[in-house]
Amino acid sequence: LLILLFALSPFTLSCVAFSKEPEDLSFGQSFTLESDIYDTPVTLNIYLPKSYSAKDVHSKSTKQYPVVYLIDGGQKQDYFHIAGIAALASINPYIFEEVIIVGVTTIDRRYELTSINTDPRYDRPIGTLGGARKFRNMLAKLVIPHIEKNYPSSDRRVVLGESLAGLFITETFLKTPSLFTDYIAISPSLWYDDRRLAKQASSLLAKHRDSSRKIYFAMANEGGTMQTGLNEIIDAIKDAKLKNLQWTYSDRSKAESHWSIYHQSALDALRWVLPATPPSYINEPDPWYLIEGANPPDWTQKQP
Repeated sequence: LLILLFALSPFTLSCVAFSKEPEDLSFGQSFTLESDIYDTPVTLNIYLPKSYSAKDVHSKSTKQYPVVYLIDGGQKQDYFHIAGIAALASINPYIFEEVIIVGVTTIDRRYELTSINTDPRYDRPIGTLGGARKFRNMLAKLVIPHIEKNYPSSDRRVVLGESLAGLFITETFLKTPSLFTDYIAISPSLWYDDRRLAKQASSLLAKHRDSSRKIYFAMANEGGTMQTGLNEIIDAIKDAKLKNLQWTYSDRSKAESHWSIYHQSALDALRWVLPATPPSYINEPDPWYLIEGANPPDWTQKQP
């Protein structure tokens, strides 16, 4: 009887009467760029920080944001979970700087993110690899100029990706280091073409100007030629002695697999690449409730 009365209570009936259909949530913008620079249209998915206002593009506002170019940034790829990490900075400004996320959708990532191979074992089927230079040219001449013209971007260009995208990012750092200011390569597929990129690292780094840049590496438990390739690149970076290059390596071989490393490492990387200003209270004395046996202040007395 009590259950029946509760089920028929005015409160329950009113909840049903005033309910409405669920609403879809919007999380970013999506549009397509077409150009003769690239054979196919390029779909971009954009996350804008909470403090961003569209009027900033044309107003006198001086607020500018670092831009994170996310490779494999399609809506069915890595856009949503990386944009979700970016949203943390709008909720808590002490994690890392607020950023604009530009998710660059890949269509045939085996082709778009690899250079032309020299070892025939990797070219299966023939003609499916080798488009990295073209993809990089598209970023440099189409995507980046469009973003910097239409959004309040700062001088910090960050590129982020995992697996084959991590390979592409590592190659971009070694071959065209000035394209971005900051590089994040998570579990880069350095096994590709029998570690050819790793074997070239020393000679490529010898051509670098000693400019201020950052590069973040992370590797899970992949091991084998993937880990060997990363070790070779790190050794080459050490030997290059570029004073203005900051680099770090997050060894996650004991904790993560290739399928679990990305999300945690992306957060870790953004905190290292774009650290936020610590809160002003960080150097203040501990409040009374954190001190064993302490008492609250006498609020009836005038506080200093």
